[in-house]
Amino acid sequence: MYATSETEHRPERSHPLTIVLVSPYDLAVAGGVNSHVLPLAAEFLLHGHRVCIAGPASGAPAVAVPAGVEVIPIGRPLPVPVSGSVARIALSLRLSGQVKAVLAALQPDVVHVHEPLMPSLPITFLRHSEAVNVGTFHAAREGGNRFYAYSRRLLKRWFRKLDGKVAVSLAAERLVLRYFPGYYNIIPNGVDIPRFTSSEPLPEFADGKLNILYFGRLEKRKGVKYLLRAYAAVKREMPEARLIIAGDGRLREGYERSIRRAGIEDVVFTGYVAEDLKPRLYASADICCFPATGNESQGYVLLEAMASGKPVIASNIEGFATVITDNVEGSLVEPRNPEALALALVHLLADDELRRACGRRARVRAEQYGWDRVAQRVLSYYERLLYERRLARQSRHHRSGLVTTGD
Repeated sequence: MYATSETEHRPERSHPLTIVLVSPYDLAVAGGVNSHVLPLAAEFLLHGHRVCIAGPASGAPAVAVPAGVEVIPIGRPLPVPVSGSVARIALSLRLSGQVKAVLAALQPDVVHVHEPLMPSLPITFLRHSEAVNVGTFHAAREGGNRFYAYSRRLLKRWFRKLDGKVAVSLAAERLVLRYFPGYYNIIPNGVDIPRFTSSEPLPEFADGKLNILYFGRLEKRKGVKYLLRAYAAVKREMPEARLIIAGDGRLREGYERSIRRAGIEDVVFTGYVAEDLKPRLYASADICCFPATGNESQGYVLLEAMASGKPVIASNIEGFATVITDNVEGSLVEPRNPEALALALVHLLADDELRRACGRRARVRAEQYGWDRVAQRVLSYYERLLYERRLARQSRHHRSGLVTTGD
């Protein structure tokens, strides 16, 4: 545990920090970790700190980078299959020169590595950094992590270089604790509350139909096939319903083919949605539905939907159940159960007042995850770790002085 009882004696920070945020994933591809790192950097900048983002990049960042945040591409990302998805990471073992040059030029106070044990960029930063090193663990997998299991002995060396450890949820903490015991500070993902406030619906969806929105990648673990089965039953009960599938992925073609064969009407596949249209798409929804089957640590899309004031129906899995409460902001249903999902959808679609009430409560809940609050928690953690390092150094100098005097 950390010595919080001495907080009142802690000297105020007298100068801005230099912070390096490291992502293992291709900065040109939108995803959970990059959607965490970029807004965190923006908030740090608002607090007057110098911020640099380092990561592999196949092109320009997928999310707009605020002026003043430095972006340093390091490494060429390659696609690697991971847990039913594809991660684009740098696998080269020859990144040390670039990493050491960045550290020498910036002399950072804090190096904050996201998914710190992923090959190979995060580990390279941990190898060479003498700053306060912080690692955030994002992933959650009910079945465990084979990479951690097979590489635990080798990874312990770099794990020990972490001065501070963060997990974005209890589900993420549970995964990493299986392999690397220790204290983890739970600091969740955030959401840009103002961005999802008072957006206008897209005109093509503002025709009086009741819109069910799914937003995310079209991958097996996202459970879209169960939503499609549920929607077939919903459509029979609620002819005015429409299902909007927003996002892309390798399963899209098969989903579209199955819908055509079944003759189910009012299913719209939007494909990739540009970032500036996301708030308007959420504003077009009457209900947002996320039927993932597992391996979700928290779920950005839940936070975005809730910030938009929309009721949420989601699978009752650990990563989602920590964000919404059943019968408060929406409903939690059994994973892989299209009948239960259809029943929950019809229940909400048929009750306008209940939808509005759930949406209002969802918005209030989302306020707890505003990036301003999340960033302040992270900064407070940095300052605590920096303070503890100063105390440790003072203690070592004091002991060294006593030894010298004794001689």
